[in-house]
Parts: sequence; structure tokens; C-alpha cells
Amino acid sequence: MSQNTSSAVMQQRSEPHDSLDDFPTQPWATRALCEHVLSGCYLRNKTVWEPTCNRGHMVDPLGDYFNAVWASDIHDYGLDGAFQHDFLMPFTPHVMKWAMAKPDWIVSNPPFRLAEQFIERARGVASEGVAMIVRTSFLEGIGRYENLFSKNPPSIVAQFSERVPMVKGRLTATGSTATSYCWLVWIKGAGNTKLVWIPPCRKKLERADDYAAYGEVAE
Repeated sequence: MSQNTSSAVMQQRSEPHDSLDDFPTQPWATRALCEHVLSGCYLRNKTVWEPTCNRGHMVDPLGDYFNAVWASDIHDYGLDGAFQHDFLMPFTPHVMKWAMAKPDWIVSNPPFRLAEQFIERARGVASEGVAMIVRTSFLEGIGRYENLFSKNPPSIVAQFSERVPMVKGRLTATGSTATSYCWLVWIKGAGNTKLVWIPPCRKKLERADDYAAYGEVAE
């Protein structure tokens, strides 16, 4: 019997080396982080930096929970208030004031091939915590274990119990995916890794206007 190598089955999201990895995060998935994973972190008085802000699909939900949201991206997607910056490069004078201000949190959907570097940089900048949404398969790999998880394991692994469809270049209210996602969270001073499940919450946390820019509405 031949092996099924369909990208949907194999959960592959292969992108060129210079790709922007433009897979916008579903807004409800960010709300799920704040309500089901970080609910005890008193976010209302905190600042958060989103360094892969894209078109603002994660920035807007974060603004409902945090006191202030800083937004940047390597590419200018036209988001009002965001500034263009490669998070992995040395901070420019314009960005340095943000980094020196030590945001409480950094929350992001990092490019998959650069996720380890994003996590390392974010942990050095955020004063309280870091949250990254990644494919669940990111937890696998000997190199990733040796370079990251064995040295700096996350405080929380929050696995979605339902799928989070991410489509290249746009949000969709009707898309599906074979890829599973989880939030990895590092909290300063926390103990051993805790595994939690994010309950089914899409219908509760989705809003009708989340997909308006794409001519769709939530079901």
C-alpha cells in the first residue's frame, strides 16, 4: 500500500526560505488564549507586543484584554499604528524605546521555520510572559528538544480541542484544516510544564465582523 503524502494528511506547510509565511491567525484563537489560558494573569493592566502583526487579526483581540498593544511586522501590511521591523534583527532607535520599556507580554504567531528564534528573542524582551501559537507538531523533534525544550520548557502547553483553520493570505469563516495548533506559554517564575486543553469555544468567541474585510461573516 502506498503512503499518503497529501499535505493535509502530513500536516506540512512548506514555504520558501524568503516567504512572509502569511497565515493570519483566527481572532477567536487569540481570544481563547486570553480567556482560557491567561485568565489569571490580570492582563487588563498589562502591555503586549505583537511582532508579527500582519493585518491586525491578533492585535484587535489583544486590545480587548490588554491595556496597550504594540504592533510590528517585517512587512508593511498597512495596519494603522504598526511599525515595520524584523523582530530578529538588532533593534533600531525607533524600536529600542519599545524594547527598553519591557512589554509585559509578547504574543505572536511566528513563522514556523523561525519560531525557535522568535521564542528566544521574545523571552529576553518580555518582562512577564511569552505566548506563541504553533503547530502541535512543533513539540516534536530531537533538535528542538535539545535546543529549546530541554533548556527552557514552556510553562503551559495549551492544546486546542478543535481545529484552528489558517489559510494563506486571508482569514476564512468556512475553511478547514488537517493541522492542529496549540499555544506555548512561558511565564517568568512559573514551575514545571502544565498541559491544558482549550475547550471548544469557536462559536462563543467568534464575532460576525471578524471576516468582514474578506467579504465573509461568521456562521
